[in-house]
Amino acid sequence: MKLKLISLAIAIAAVSTVQAGEQKEGIHFGVFGDYYDASWENVRGAAAGGVDVDNSTGWGAELGYRFNDYWSARLEYADMDFDLSGTGSGSQDGERYGIDGLYHFDGGPFYGLFGLKSVEAFESNTFANIGAGYRHHFSDNLFVNAETSIYQGLERSYIDVGAKLGINYFFGTTKTVAKAEPAPTPAPVARAKDSDKDGVLDTRDKCANTPMADAVDTYGCTKYVEKDATVKLLVRFPHNNSAVSSDYLSDIEDVVTFLQQHNDASVVLEGHASIVGEAKYNQWLSKKRADKVAKQLISKGIDAQRISTVGYGEERLLNTANTLAAHAENRRVEASIAVTERVKVKRN
Repeated sequence: MKLKLISLAIAIAAVSTVQAGEQKEGIHFGVFGDYYDASWENVRGAAAGGVDVDNSTGWGAELGYRFNDYWSARLEYADMDFDLSGTGSGSQDGERYGIDGLYHFDGGPFYGLFGLKSVEAFESNTFANIGAGYRHHFSDNLFVNAETSIYQGLERSYIDVGAKLGINYFFGTTKTVAKAEPAPTPAPVARAKDSDKDGVLDTRDKCANTPMADAVDTYGCTKYVEKDATVKLLVRFPHNNSAVSSDYLSDIEDVVTFLQQHNDASVVLEGHASIVGEAKYNQWLSKKRADKVAKQLISKGIDAQRISTVGYGEERLLNTANTLAAHAENRRVEASIAVTERVKVKRN
């Protein structure tokens, strides 16, 4: 019997894909056929001749109210006829009454339900129930419904199953289901361009045609980082001599290249002497040595305004020992140029 009712409910749901509109709000009244699968054992106790309460078939009525598209509630009464087994036999009259809340999915025909029921047969038992159902409207006001529920006993550990099939009349107002009009075809959207292929769209790019190898910021401009660049020069001289040896021409060329790459940089050439001889003479000689190196730079195209020379004589000795090796170490011209430069960040 239980399988027959469930099969019938499914069949009604599939009868037609076209039905009248769901009701928006109002009252409905309905009657239904009811099947209830109970499994109550030894209801009256062994001493009183225990009886098992089995399945019930019956009929019932309900009165409900639809609040809006999604929620409704109802009162229910069912007249039941239970089969008996165990030490007893035959049947037992019973009744079920209670209340349900219904949630209509998407405002449509399928719904879930939850409620509280009292079932009376020999004794009264209270159940909480949940279930699901389907409504099919034959007209704006007439509909059938099929549903099934699970009942959980609150005083006893009964777990029962029920199904019902009903016909109902709705006294409320109809919710018109408007036919969906096809959406207009959207106008083609112009594809955003990235003309220089730097990953930034032209509408945002503030630096057009950046080199492909450069990393760019959010506005399409080349990224830079600041780096320190340094070049150093050390030229040594024989005793009492200011001639620049050819051994140092490549080092001088490195300074020339650095100055050509950094037009804002300038250089100070510092001349030094050993302690051999008079201090005044050594100061003059150290300045002369610095001037000779300056001439080498000027001959390579470096503007004289970017070059300055100074002679320190014996004031800044590298080695204070009074030896030939110390004297050779102290006869020199030194320069150190340091700049901070902006360097492009390369794309990974």
